[in-house]
Parts: sequence; structure tokens; C-alpha cells
Amino acid sequence: MTKPRLWIAFVLGFVGFATSFGAHIVAVNLPEYAHIAGVGLAMIGLLIAAYDMAEIVAKPLFGAVADRQGMKRTMMLGIGVFTIASLLYPFISSNLLLLVRFLQGVGAAALSAVSLALVGTYFTENRGRAYGIYNVVKGAGYVISPLVGKAIVVRSNFAALFYAVAAIGVVAFLLVIPLPSDRGKETSDAFDDDDDSFSLSALTEVFRQPRFWPWYMVIVVNMFFVGILFGFVPVLIDALGYHGLIAGALLSAVALSYLLIQPFAGMLADRINPVYTVQAGLIASGLGIVLVPFLSGALLVIVLILAGIGIGTVWTNSDTMMSLLASKGQLGSTMGVAGSFKEFGDMLGPLLIGVLSQAFGLTVGFVACGVLGLLSVLLLAGRAKSVTAAA
Repeated sequence: MTKPRLWIAFVLGFVGFATSFGAHIVAVNLPEYAHIAGVGLAMIGLLIAAYDMAEIVAKPLFGAVADRQGMKRTMMLGIGVFTIASLLYPFISSNLLLLVRFLQGVGAAALSAVSLALVGTYFTENRGRAYGIYNVVKGAGYVISPLVGKAIVVRSNFAALFYAVAAIGVVAFLLVIPLPSDRGKETSDAFDDDDDSFSLSALTEVFRQPRFWPWYMVIVVNMFFVGILFGFVPVLIDALGYHGLIAGALLSAVALSYLLIQPFAGMLADRINPVYTVQAGLIASGLGIVLVPFLSGALLVIVLILAGIGIGTVWTNSDTMMSLLASKGQLGSTMGVAGSFKEFGDMLGPLLIGVLSQAFGLTVGFVACGVLGLLSVLLLAGRAKSVTAAA
């Protein structure tokens, strides 16, 4: 097998970038939509949830389809659905945005889950580094979409956001065309070509396999931390009374720590057992979240960056772990199911800390969620040997 070039990881990362950019460029500007359509906060929440709900349902389904019909083909279908759905909004009633967001989420489910699985298909060596590159490129969408989105709305209008999202989709589609086929001899381990039909039993088998469940729980907990990092750290910073520019710089530093650590964490996992790197990441993020409400100034910055490093480490190396543990012919299904747990954690995490903070205060919310992360380290106890065998 020819050693895959790193440009493939960058291209697949850009496919992931399409969904992170598309999701957040609209989400951060929904208050503008609320003024246009005359809707309230409940509808804003529903519009955000619609995208996540579509991904929760569709990711495992598209993953299973990809295992049977081909990953590249399925990914291109997802990009097409995502792009066409994005182009709908400027030409229909603004009251149908909920439908558009759901269709975007369906397309995003295919392109996101399958691009993640393709990293594992193409890169049988240096997989951790490849996933690190993928997640950095994808994660850039979370960083730049708020800035780009605000600029578009200021210079044009809310509907123009969807032209930008569609343009990203078109670029992703064109970049994917030169990718190697994933159904040839070089990737025969990933497919069972004797059965090209969709199999629901194969999909449910992924849910039933006990070796995956500790990792599903780790993924959910890590997404709890992502929700805290990007949703409730800003609330804490505001409560501390930091000036707007200082608060923005602090949040940018946290986001960059989460983003930039991922290639290095992946490379480290290629050299040592990835279970250990994930456990170290959970400890770093858990301790960071526990300490955050008790600190201010430089110490707060250091601890938040530590938490970001931990979250980024777990994010990349849990992807690597799921691809290593996947059975023959089930890589797409496995990464799709893991993607659903990510979306579930992304929804549940902010809800949990929000309820706890509302009832008992921000300090209790942060500490409780941090302790939960520290306890999740125990889920991986004794699993390093099974990972070595799988690799």
C-alpha cells in the first residue's frame, strides 16, 4: 500500500471544516434572524438543536451506508445535500429556516462522519497525526466563522450567510474529487464487497459491542467540556467583569489551545498507547474545569489553556481509538455512531451545567462537571492491552 500523503488529511479536514463553519456562522447570528422573523429565544434554541438532532440521527445511518456503498461516494452525496440545503434559504420564506437547518444537518452528518472514517481508511500508519491535522482544519471553522459571519451580516444581510456556506460546500466537493478510491485493493480491509446493501443489523451491532461503550462515554464527557469551554466560560468571564477585548483575547487563547494541541497529541499517541494520552487529557481538562471558578487573572488563563489542551487531546485520540477498535467492514458505522455520541454530548453538556448553575451557582456547575470528567478516567482502566492488540 502506498503511503498516503498528508494533503489527503488536509482535504478531509476541509470537508469537516464545511460543517463546523456552516453550523456556527449561522448559529452566532441567529439573534439577527430573530429580529427579522420576529421569533424569541425558544426558537433560537430550536434552530440550534435542529442541526444537532439531524446529525445525531443521520450520522450512524450514513456511516452504515458508507460501509456498503463506498465512503467517498457517500461523503460527496452529503456535501451535495449540505450545499443545496444552504442555497435554499435565500429563495424561500424566512419562516422555513428550521427546515433548512435540519436539511443542512442531514448533509453535515454524512460529510462529517464519513470524512472522519476516511482518515482511518487512508491512514493505517501515523493515524494519530492524520486525525490531529483533520481536527485542526475542521476546528478552524469554529474559530473563524463568528468573525466572518458578523462581517457578512454587517456588510450585507442574514441571507448572505447561506451563500458563503454554499460556497464552502462547493470548494469541498471539488477538493474531494481527486481523492483516491476507497473501494480498491488498497483499502480492502475496510470493506466487504460481497454485500453492498444497507444492513441495519450491522449498524446495531456497533451499538451492542461492549468494547466501544467506555469510549462512547468518554466522548460524551469530553463534549460536556467543549460545551463548558465555549458556552459557559464566557458566562464566567462576564461575571468576573472583564473588559470585552480582554474577554475576547482570553477566549481566543482557549480556543487555540484546544485546536493547536491536536496534531501534537495525535503524534504522541502514535508513539505511545493512545489510552494513556486520553486519560492524561481527561485529567488535565477535569482538573482545569474544577479549578476555573476559584481563579482569576494569569492563573485563570493558565488553567483554561490547560483545560483546552486536555479537551483537544481527548478529541483527537478518541477518534483514533474508535478507528483502531472498529471491526472489518464497520469503520463508517463505528465513526458514525461515535459522531452521534459527540452530538449528544454537545447538546447534553451545556444543559447539565446550565441546570446545575441555575440551581446552585456557577461554582457548583463547574466543579460537578469537572469531577465527572475526572471519574471518567476510570472507564479506561485496564484497556491499554486491548488497544495494543487491535493496533
